[in-house]
Amino acid sequence: MPTDYILFVHGVKTRKQADFRALADSLFNRIKSSVGDQSRVLKPIVFFWGDLNQEAQDELLNGFKASPKWSDFWFQDFRTQQVLGFVGDAALYLSRHVGSQVVQRFEQDVLGVLQNTAPGDRLHLVTHSWGTVILFDLLFAARWEDTRLDPKIRQTVQQIRNTLFGLPPVEGTGIPITSIHTMGSPISLFSLLTISGTLGGASTHDLSPDLKNLLEQLYNLKKKPIPWRNFAHPGDPIAYPLEGVIPLLLNESSRYVQTQDVITDKGNFLNRPFQQRLIPVLWGGEAHGSYWSNEVVSQTIAEVIRAT
Repeated sequence: MPTDYILFVHGVKTRKQADFRALADSLFNRIKSSVGDQSRVLKPIVFFWGDLNQEAQDELLNGFKASPKWSDFWFQDFRTQQVLGFVGDAALYLSRHVGSQVVQRFEQDVLGVLQNTAPGDRLHLVTHSWGTVILFDLLFAARWEDTRLDPKIRQTVQQIRNTLFGLPPVEGTGIPITSIHTMGSPISLFSLLTISGTLGGASTHDLSPDLKNLLEQLYNLKKKPIPWRNFAHPGDPIAYPLEGVIPLLLNESSRYVQTQDVITDKGNFLNRPFQQRLIPVLWGGEAHGSYWSNEVVSQTIAEVIRAT
């Protein structure tokens, strides 16, 4: 019986694997219940990477506290819990050391599952926050082809890409990505890399060339664009709309993907007078983590799985 695999990738400030497993399992169970199709088997794949950054961030935090002027800084909790968590996770992943550890973790926890799929199986991506950028960087960024990298890391990245249909396309091998679901994602900001590339040379962090290739191959396989649902809470400062950005990111290849922004909540009306000020930014952490338990998210993903 064909299997739909759902790959869950968490975002920033997720340090305990058990906590993430509980979030992913909860969302998966609601998706499975909403799909209600007994002709297909749904299986989750949970990719956890959040512990790889903890040691370096703890060291940096101790450096802050060692400064004699640290006590003079305002919003210390916001700086250390919000800003450091997001910017720290982003900066550390982009470093080769932690980035390579993420590659090794993906090989250990995910690659073996995807390499043992059967014809007719499908893959759905569900990514949160910076986890979207991590997965897309791993699959599409040219920086992993740098000859200065450890040859084993380069080989592992290529194995991961070859496992997904379209990178490169090899008939009868790999598993096709059938839908993409991004939650509270800053992936829209990466269109700046594409734009800057047109102005002065390509960036090794530009995701668009191989992403275009994958989407084109999937379109040729299915004869229809791949659905991409971008979930955004209006109070989440990390979430950005994607529909109007896809043409900037993919140019003419945007026709290979059917993108839709999905607003998950109308927001707290009490915050409306302050919606452009600091208060919602401080409250944004709650909004940023809300997707895992949101019924709009689970029902929309289930609808897409049924339709595909």
